[in-house]
Amino acid sequence: MNILKSLSLMISVICFSSCKSNVKEYPFVKTDVVFQEGSINFNETQKDFILEVIINSEKEVRKLLPTLPDSIKIIVENVDWDLDAVEGVTGRTEKNAPPLVMVQISHNYQEGVIDSIYSGLKATIFHEFHHLSRGWAIQDNKFEPGIPNAMVNEGLAVAFTEIYTGSSYAANAYTDEADRWVKEILELPLNASYSDWVMGEHPDGRTYIGYRTGNFLIRKAMTNADISILKLSELIPEEIVKLAGY
Repeated sequence: MNILKSLSLMISVICFSSCKSNVKEYPFVKTDVVFQEGSINFNETQKDFILEVIINSEKEVRKLLPTLPDSIKIIVENVDWDLDAVEGVTGRTEKNAPPLVMVQISHNYQEGVIDSIYSGLKATIFHEFHHLSRGWAIQDNKFEPGIPNAMVNEGLAVAFTEIYTGSSYAANAYTDEADRWVKEILELPLNASYSDWVMGEHPDGRTYIGYRTGNFLIRKAMTNADISILKLSELIPEEIVKLAGY
């Protein structure tokens, strides 16, 4: 059975386009994958590969995270961004209700789109699906504001992804100064800049502080409490911070 026939049994795909003749549908209970058509489009081979990775990744995540919601919509976009730090793919969990994940795949990474899909898509799906399982989303976040909550939730997703995919990015690696960085974050006011402290570059030159310190914090909590990443993911941020010794 070729890949399109096989995929047709499992997933619904809607090409996001004004041209109705470009719409392809494959029935699947859990997920809609939408290819956002624009100035740069995916070819059929690339779409097939993306679907295969998403299907297999979703199957794996659902076995690990029973709180992952049904009926997830994933919008996939072909971009020209510099995503070398995350191996060609990035994403964000936009909404919890209805569940919506946005994924950007760069055609400028190494050998192009296929290389990005191969290197970075599975890890991105694991990361964003972990966010969905906890309700950590941009538009209807289930957590209170503040960089400490961001540090914990991003750290959980980073550690979960590294443990279960084997993929790790330099952008998420913590340094010997991580303990001091955690303490800095825990003292921040509620209105501290998210771009400075979590996903961007701090004025002092540090980058992705929330991801790095979150990864450190989660690993420390797992060690201190002798607890798995799955059990840790069931706890609220305050409990996790205490388990890490802060």
